[in-house]
Parts: sequence; C-alpha cells; structure tokens
Amino acid sequence: MNYLKPSIYSLLLIVLLVSCKQYEDARMPISRASGSFMKKSADRNKKLVANEEDVIKKIIKNNPKVEYFASKKGYWYYYDERNVSDTLKPKKGDIAYFNLEVKDINGAVIYSQSELGPQTYRVDKQEIMMGLRDGIKLMHKNETVNFLFPSHIAYGYHGDNKKIGTNQSLLCTVTLRNFVPEQAAKTSAATTQPTKPVAPKTAAPTKKDTITQ
Repeated sequence: MNYLKPSIYSLLLIVLLVSCKQYEDARMPISRASGSFMKKSADRNKKLVANEEDVIKKIIKNNPKVEYFASKKGYWYYYDERNVSDTLKPKKGDIAYFNLEVKDINGAVIYSQSELGPQTYRVDKQEIMMGLRDGIKLMHKNETVNFLFPSHIAYGYHGDNKKIGTNQSLLCTVTLRNFVPEQAAKTSAATTQPTKPVAPKTAAPTKKDTITQ
C-alpha cells in the first residue's frame, strides 16, 4: 500500500496548483478594473480643469483693458491697487492682516467683506484655501488684488459645505492691510495687555479669521 502515498501527494499538489491558478485568474479582472477606474478619474479631472481654465481665459479675453497676470500655480490675478514702492512680501511665519471678498467666477458675491470681517493669517502655518495661501505671498502691503482661482486650488469637489458649491471657480478680492513677523506680533500683543483688572463684559459672537479649506 505504500506505493499509493506518492500518488496521493501528487494528486494533492495538482489540486493545490489548480486552485491557486483559479484564484489568480479571479483576481485579475479586479486589478484591471481598478486601473481603468483610476485612469477615467484622472481623465475627468483633467477635462474639468481644462474647462474651468477655458472659462477664465474667456473672461480675460473679454476684458482687454485689464492687465492680468498668470501665476505658476495655475491661477490668474489683476490689481485694483498696486504698491510699487515696497519690496517686502509676506513670508512663512509672518502674520498677515487682510480683508477678503469671495465671488463666483461671474462676479456674484458669495461672502462679502463685511460678512467675513478682518482676516488674520499665519503665513504657511495655518490652514487656508490653497490659492490664497500662495496669492498672499505675492502681495505687498496696501495692495488690493483680484484672484481668479480654478476649483482645484479653491475648495475642489467638496466646496466649503456652506455657500461654495462643488467644483466652483472663485474670484477673490484681497486687500493686504499689513503683515509683521510673528515675534513682533507676539511682542505687540504682550505690551497691549491691561495691567489692572477690568470689569467683565458680555462676550460678543466671534468670527473666524479665515475661510479654511
């Protein structure tokens, strides 16, 4: 009966190999489907970006009297007020103080300047819309700049879950009132603290300093 053992082992090995082959064959369509899905998703995103850029370029073409500038980050901007005498721009760690108004790409107001209130932003150290994060670093003090942001550097697919919708390009008007080094802001805050207790006041509702992503 010993001669049966090699045969049994051989049969078990064949069954195991066939099972592995079937398992691998069953997995292959899933892998192919996954790769196909990723490619289609990438193609849709490219088409979306191209369509939004075409709309912005058409706006620029229809306003020949306005001097637009193209950024390296994929957005456009133009000046309402320009400061050519200063050379300094906000850098990482600086505290930027600015006003902001947000419109859709056709100019309809989404968030007014009065609604948002004064904005305070720690440059590159605080979450903020990607386009603004870069755009503020292009500005000088006392400049007002209009930024045309495609959705992929604004709020993208999700919007802001409030007034800004899915894949929405934005026109953001920014006035950079001032910016100071972070340490200078801390020193200024320390020196302006009251030295004597003051009577408590009813707290007013606070506003967020920035529109976060």
